[in-house]
Amino acid sequence: MKILGLIILGVSFAGGQSLFDGKTLKGWVVQEKEAWMWKVKDGAIVGGSPNKNVPHNTFITTNKRYKNFELTLQVKVRGKRPNAGIQIRSERIEDHHEMIGYQADVGSGYWGKLYDESRRRKFLAPLASAAATNAAKEGWNNYKIRCEGKRIRMWINGILTCDYTEKNDSIPLDGYIALQAHSGPPFEVSYRKIALKEL
Repeated sequence: MKILGLIILGVSFAGGQSLFDGKTLKGWVVQEKEAWMWKVKDGAIVGGSPNKNVPHNTFITTNKRYKNFELTLQVKVRGKRPNAGIQIRSERIEDHHEMIGYQADVGSGYWGKLYDESRRRKFLAPLASAAATNAAKEGWNNYKIRCEGKRIRMWINGILTCDYTEKNDSIPLDGYIALQAHSGPPFEVSYRKIALKEL
């Protein structure tokens, strides 16, 4: 499996370290055969395709591992049945397009939920409140993910959507961060203003 790897960025600002320069995919890793599904457009990392079916889940990952951190970014989706997510504390499955690990979900009916991708294959916690159900809006949404030890919290547009504490001691508490475009009919997911502060 051939991987395209690039050097991590070192730009810092008030919200932490920028993981995306707004112009290139420096600092991100994508499988070569999936490169056609990832590009930079209008200051965002864009996954999927506006005119082709997305054949399988595809991921673009950081080339550095993280354990305890606060990740902030903006996300939007458009198209027919758009579905995507943000992998945290995750690993690539060897010789496969999939990843395994926690996923902060993106898409209608999924925004703000914590899913266990390719491992337990289920949502790990109910939404934190009734307000969380309508936290996401059309267009850009602010996503914040905070990982501290076994506790994972997530906010969309300032509304807490998930507060989960891992009870299984065998689950790793570090790994890569990745952006996902889910398989399905033509759609695009855009990610921008990606910043991380290590705790």
